[in-house]
Amino acid sequence: MKKFTALLLALAMVFALAACGSKTETSPAASADASASAASNVKIGIVLVGDENVGYDTAHIEGIKAAAKACGIADAQIIWKYNIEENEKCADAIDDLVSQGCKYVFSDSYGHQSYMQDAAGKNPDVTFVSMTGDTAATSGLKNFKNAFNDTYQSRYVSGVVAGMKLKELVDAGKITDTNKDAKGNIKLGYVGAFNYAEVVSGYTAFYLGVKSIVDNVVMDVQYTNSWYDPTAEGEVAKKLVASGDVIISQHADSTGAPSACEELLKSGTTVYCVGYNVDMLSVAPTAALTSAQNNWSVFYTYAFGCITKGEDIKTDWSAGYDQGAVMISKLGASCAQGTDAKVAEVEAALKDGSLKVFDCSKFTVGGKNLTTYTTAYGMNGQECIKDGAFEESTLRSAPYFDIRIDGITELNGKS
Repeated sequence: MKKFTALLLALAMVFALAACGSKTETSPAASADASASAASNVKIGIVLVGDENVGYDTAHIEGIKAAAKACGIADAQIIWKYNIEENEKCADAIDDLVSQGCKYVFSDSYGHQSYMQDAAGKNPDVTFVSMTGDTAATSGLKNFKNAFNDTYQSRYVSGVVAGMKLKELVDAGKITDTNKDAKGNIKLGYVGAFNYAEVVSGYTAFYLGVKSIVDNVVMDVQYTNSWYDPTAEGEVAKKLVASGDVIISQHADSTGAPSACEELLKSGTTVYCVGYNVDMLSVAPTAALTSAQNNWSVFYTYAFGCITKGEDIKTDWSAGYDQGAVMISKLGASCAQGTDAKVAEVEAALKDGSLKVFDCSKFTVGGKNLTTYTTAYGMNGQECIKDGAFEESTLRSAPYFDIRIDGITELNGKS
C-alpha cells in the first residue's frame, strides 16, 4: 500500500511537470522564454484559514510549495496570509494582497468565498480562486473560480479500510450488544465540523465504504460547528464511543478525535479511528487505521501552469483518483489482514470509473432507492442522478450531495 501511494504521488508529479510545460503552437525556445518571464514576474496571494499546525492547511501549503517548485515560481513571489478568519478579516487580507500587486489570489476555506467573490467584482484584472467554493459558475464573473478535489472518493476508500477492521472485530467476537442498536446494527461515529454538503458528502461516502464490507451498520454524526477545535473534537469522539460507537471517523482538522480514541483503546475500550488530511499514526499509533487525504499539488500545479502559460484557469476544477488528487495515508498496524489488497482493488475501480461511490442501489432514503434528485443546494434544479448514481462533483467542483440517507443520524442538527 505504501508503495502504491508513493507511485500515485510520483505519477502526480509527472503530470504536474507536464502541466507546467509550454504551449505547442510556438517554438520551444520562444515558449520557454515567455513562460520564464511570466513565472518570474507574477505575484500570487494565498489566504489560509489556519497555518502549518492545522492538517487541512498543511496539505494546501505543501501542495502550493510543490507546485511552485514544479512551475518555476520563486518563494518570494508568493505572499502568505495565515489564520484568516471567515469574516471581515478575510476582506482585509485580500485587499492587502491586491495592493501588494498580486494578480492571482487563492483561498482555502469555504467561508472565504463571499469575500473572494466580492473582491473579484471590484478587481476585474485579478483572478480569484476560492477553494471548496460553489458559486463561481453562477457569479457571472470571469475572474472568479472554484476548485475542489474529489475527496469523497478517498473517504469511501477509508471507509473500506474501516469496514475490513470491523469485519475482523465481528469475526473475533469483539462486538458486544453495547456496540449495536436495538435492531442489531453495529454503531459507527463521525465527528463533523458543519452540516454543509461537503461534510454530508464525505460522511456518507465513508459510511457506504464501511457498508460495502459490513452491511449491518448505522452511524451517528455529531457536529462541532468548527473546522478546528481539538478539545471539542476529542470530547465529541469520547461521547460517541460512550454511546457504543466502535469506529470513529471525522471531517475536522485536528488530531483531537484520534488522540481521544487512542486514550480509550489503551484503557481497554474497543475503538478504532479514521482520520482526515494527515497521517494520525503519530498521535494514535494503535487506534488509527488510515486517513482520507488530498494531494493539493495536482490542482495548484495545474493552476500555476495556467499562470505561467498565460492561460485561463477553469471556472470549476475537480479531480480524484484518476489524476492522483486524492489518496489515503499509509495503513496502520491495527488494520485487518488483506486490507491493502482490498484497497488496491477499490482504488483501481474508482480510477477506471467502474465503481460509483453514490450508486443509488446501495442506499435508501425513507426506505426507497432514489431515481431522481433535483433539489441539491445551489444546483438550481439540475438533475443529479445519472445512470443510477448520484453524479458528485461533475456539475460543479464543490460537493453538492446533501441527501440524508437511511442509517445515518445527525445528533445535533440538519439545516
